[in-house]
Amino acid sequence: MIKFYESAIEHVSVGIHAVDQSGHTIIYNNKMKEIEGFDIEDVSDRSIFELFAFRQNESTLLRVLQTGIKEMNVKQTYWNKDGHEITTINDTYPLIDNGEIIGAIEFARDITSLEKLVYQPLRRYGEPLTFEMITAISEQMKSVIENAKKASHARIPVLLIGESGTGKDLIAESIHYELTPPNDEFITLFSRRTEQSVYEKLENYLMHDKTYTFFFERIEFLSIPMQKQLLSLLDNLSSEKHMFIGSIGDDPIDLISDGQLLKDLYYYFASMTIYIPPLSSRREDIKPFVDDYFSRHRERFASNIVGLSPDVMELFQQYDWPGNLKELELLLDEIASMITNEKIVTYEMLPLHFRFKVQQLDDKTRKPDFFIVHSNKKLLPLDDYLREAENYYLQNVLNMYEGNITKTANALGMSRQNLQYRLRKLKK
Repeated sequence: MIKFYESAIEHVSVGIHAVDQSGHTIIYNNKMKEIEGFDIEDVSDRSIFELFAFRQNESTLLRVLQTGIKEMNVKQTYWNKDGHEITTINDTYPLIDNGEIIGAIEFARDITSLEKLVYQPLRRYGEPLTFEMITAISEQMKSVIENAKKASHARIPVLLIGESGTGKDLIAESIHYELTPPNDEFITLFSRRTEQSVYEKLENYLMHDKTYTFFFERIEFLSIPMQKQLLSLLDNLSSEKHMFIGSIGDDPIDLISDGQLLKDLYYYFASMTIYIPPLSSRREDIKPFVDDYFSRHRERFASNIVGLSPDVMELFQQYDWPGNLKELELLLDEIASMITNEKIVTYEMLPLHFRFKVQQLDDKTRKPDFFIVHSNKKLLPLDDYLREAENYYLQNVLNMYEGNITKTANALGMSRQNLQYRLRKLKK
């Protein structure tokens, strides 16, 4: 049986990473190696924090190890061995033996395109990414496009704010192609661990006699000294010749107060600030994006596919899309790879991992009937009732903050230690 388990672990299409109670790796399969770039020899003797540069949220593996509470469908972004940004959707479970937590195991689905470093929607078609290619119909995205066009006409620095996968890169490149007169090239500079390369690459481009649109992706991941160095260089450059676009993934006020973002660098880019909302808050944009995807698929591959069945579209509308536009397109890629002569995508054609996730929706949206007193229902003892109510409330606030203990504790007005104590107590 061990051979069967080993074979299954190595050939499954999701990354598997299991750690013991001290945070050291026990299982690390081939898919996880592909995602993160490590071998089992690299990870076996070191804890998770020695291997990766996590940001914003702590490791889901270590969080589950501490709380003993499973976390489903959690988005996590961090750096891999080569300094590339990775975004995964994780399902993480505690491993419990005789009531004691002995470790944790994580199943990770990669929602980045490592071949292209950071996935850009519609990049596959080899066409310029322009505003005309954006199929969004929501009032929020119409406002985004309108403001982005204003910034391109004024040729002023722009700051794009939005979660990973919302399409900041698409908006940035659309701004580039809207410029008059046009710039020669669109250049994305990624803020990765080898941050000196951002500065050096910028200097190298400036040595050429060309006009550039520079997109500084996630400037808050540069160190403060590097942000000061970058600002000093930008202050001496002509904004009439070059276009400068920056992006961040969180509220700038929070980033500045947390010491992650230099206030003066924020002011430099914030001549025009554009917030790109997550897909979950503009669900009306899902159908046009899906329709456009399949239209391009028919054109490129001469397929018969028309769209989604009503029940599948309803699932798409209900799902939270923690990976945003990026996650939606990668899911459509997976569905399209299995298409033969079908015209409609039915529930049975959805990948198993997605079907499993949407099955959790009922549990998350179900209203607890223990809050309602029925005359024909056996009443709970008050202590049991309060325990159920506390558990329900804590779990919903945890879900609201994607399992982040610190943010949940702050929202509830308690210490992190107190919240962890309550969660452990409720598990007994």
